Amino acid sequence: MYKTILIIIAITMIVIIAMAVVDKVSNDITDPTSSVRSLSQDDSLQITITGEVAHTGVYYMPLRSTLGDLCLSAGGVSSNADGKAYNTGYLLKSKQTFYIAPLYDNGDTCQVSPINKVNVNTADKATLMSIVKVFSSSIADKIIAYRTANGQFTRLEDLESVGDIGPATFEKCKNLVTLHE
Repeated sequence: MYKTILIIIAITMIVIIAMAVVDKVSNDITDPTSSVRSLSQDDSLQITITGEVAHTGVYYMPLRSTLGDLCLSAGGVSSNADGKAYNTGYLLKSKQTFYIAPLYDNGDTCQVSPINKVNVNTADKATLMSIVKVFSSSIADKIIAYRTANGQFTRLEDLESVGDIGPATFEKCKNLVTLHE
């Protein structure tokens, strides 16, 4: 009788240890909370994604990947992602950063209507200036001049290419603008 109990305990311990090892190896390979996902760095693009995705971080994506591919690699976009603020068909370039903006204000748990946003590709000067304390008359003029000279903005981060819009201004406006209707 004692032999049977000892054998059952031994087998149970072996199974528990084996499962712990398999779980550890599995997490090392597919850990969704890891901040860096890798392929071969020689044949891949290094891209950072933040905002309304399941797992923000740095990803190594195959060449010719799109923003949609990146979002899938990041575990998908959240139900709060504003589909008007990004383009899943955008072809990635190495060292880019993408922010997926929210549709609703994350800081307001009672929010029932979407954030009031302005389309930077179609808005006139007065509409751009309606983003209070972000776009001055001068910045609104520069946004219009930039899109006239360079075409439409294809990602939110392109706003930082406009004169007078640096990281601080981008932080203020990134949840208040969209790229398409």
